[in-house]
Amino acid sequence: MRVGHTLTAAALLLGVAASPAAADASPSASPSEDGGAPTAAGTSFRTAAEIEQGRPATANGAAGDYLYWSFPADAGQRPTVRATVRLPETHAAETWRVDVYDGLRRRQACQYGAQTRTAAADAGSVELACVLRTVRAWSEPWANDPLPGTYYVRLTVVDLPTSDLGVRVGAQVEVDSKDMGGASAVDGSLSEPLVPGAAVRPDADEDDADRGAVLSAIEPEDGWSSGWWSDRWVWTGIGGVLAALAGVGGYALTRGSGRPGRVPPTA
Repeated sequence: MRVGHTLTAAALLLGVAASPAAADASPSASPSEDGGAPTAAGTSFRTAAEIEQGRPATANGAAGDYLYWSFPADAGQRPTVRATVRLPETHAAETWRVDVYDGLRRRQACQYGAQTRTAAADAGSVELACVLRTVRAWSEPWANDPLPGTYYVRLTVVDLPTSDLGVRVGAQVEVDSKDMGGASAVDGSLSEPLVPGAAVRPDADEDDADRGAVLSAIEPEDGWSSGWWSDRWVWTGIGGVLAALAGVGGYALTRGSGRPGRVPPTA
């Protein structure tokens, strides 16, 4: 439909319009050699490490860095992002924050969860969580509803003493989703899921003339299922059957046994 094509085109323009020179010089983070979860994070939207739901990803970095990951979410899912930051033995009190953005770089609000937390000076780690709203199959162009596609996780420290800037930290991020079923279904769907605007080709050299934007290849394990089907059809069918049985039962109870034998037929 028109809305789906409009949103998808907007996503492509956001990435392709960006100049390659503005991209982070570091290579795009990729999964580990054994095919497991990534062991490094990206430093921008364009270099975000792609992760699968249900599989934790780890990364090492420095306090003050921006760490990015991306994951796919489909209609009917309610994603939950959990992040754990391992801190050095000696550090001052510091505040960490996790944010989630959709494929159009729109920040998505958390329904609940400790999105921002302050670690005391003697804390060995800090845990963060963000439960997003249920991903919708369709939305108005002006709305900020979460839609099927790629989502970005950004982890960073927002309050840090200058003395601790640059100290080594470790991070672990994991994304899980709950299937909300037909209760969250809407009338309509996107023609295509929202995809990230672009990612730097990992095999391209910095001076490569063909260095440019490519779409992310990640998608849900069972593929994109946004469409007309939901379990509301099952409940609608069950309701129709029950209504038919109720109609037959009501007719059987109210029609009686017919004309009594002692009453002559009318002329």
